[in-house]
Amino acid sequence: MRFSVIVPVYNKAPYVEKALKSVLSQTFSDYEAVCVNDGSTDDSLAVLEQYAARDARIKVISQANGGLSAARNTGLVHAQGDYVFFLDSDDWIEPDALKILSEKLSDEDMVCFSGRRYLEAENKYEEPDKMELESDISGWDYYQKHALESRKFAFVCVVLRLYRRQFLQENKLKFTEGIYHEDNMFTPVVCYYAKKVKVISDCLYDYRVRGNSIMTTRSIKHNKDILFIANTLSEFFISKADIDKTVVYRALTQHYQSVFKDTKPEDDKVLLPMVNWELYKTVSRTKMRHRVLYLALRVSPRMFRRILKRM
Repeated sequence: MRFSVIVPVYNKAPYVEKALKSVLSQTFSDYEAVCVNDGSTDDSLAVLEQYAARDARIKVISQANGGLSAARNTGLVHAQGDYVFFLDSDDWIEPDALKILSEKLSDEDMVCFSGRRYLEAENKYEEPDKMELESDISGWDYYQKHALESRKFAFVCVVLRLYRRQFLQENKLKFTEGIYHEDNMFTPVVCYYAKKVKVISDCLYDYRVRGNSIMTTRSIKHNKDILFIANTLSEFFISKADIDKTVVYRALTQHYQSVFKDTKPEDDKVLLPMVNWELYKTVSRTKMRHRVLYLALRVSPRMFRRILKRM
């Protein structure tokens, strides 16, 4: 089997039908859709079962609610395809997406493509990010070149890449459960291990931007999780001696800075003890600006914010 399309579903009954229709409308037929019902309490499971009854390529696995990472990991356990495609249940893919991928991939660990954002509140599409064609590059070269680029989609966005399943298995790559911003944790490590990457220019993915989605709201848990990711990835990459770490250090420094950019004093008291200052100090060393902000935050978040606004 060529592809496994993994669809994590939690209370997305109004949207998941469009996602499934986009999979079943593919002009390439050698695939399975692994739909993980992550403890939905609405009609999502009924919709999934209805579509599974129509087409044997749709598999439905139900589990207690564990979050997006847990649902994706369950999908990976049950996937049987050579390559894995992640589709969020409120998004959809273009009809030729799998056909184009089947024609352009060879033995890459990862194939990267473009997508476009659908702004639900405005009922319109944005222009997709333009992708420069690249072939036979390492995952780390790809990361070094693109991780800090300004784009509509965050670089870490998992759904805009195809992954060789054996590559994920061999390197024990999966999603960290129980956190928000799981793509921020997953993607840099995948890029570190990927030996062969291809970038294609095709726009294959349609991403729905909803005003009330998890990622358009910010809570103290989001900030706690960003700090957890920053600490964890800093420890991981500081220990590596086989790569240029300039770009990843800058990205991690931005993680630390983003947490305290707009926080309230009462949140600062909770978040500051979570910072691993030795790790933060190490990753902040690539730019004088980052070093100054690190020292300011050590004095006080208020000073940090004052200096940040002046820079």
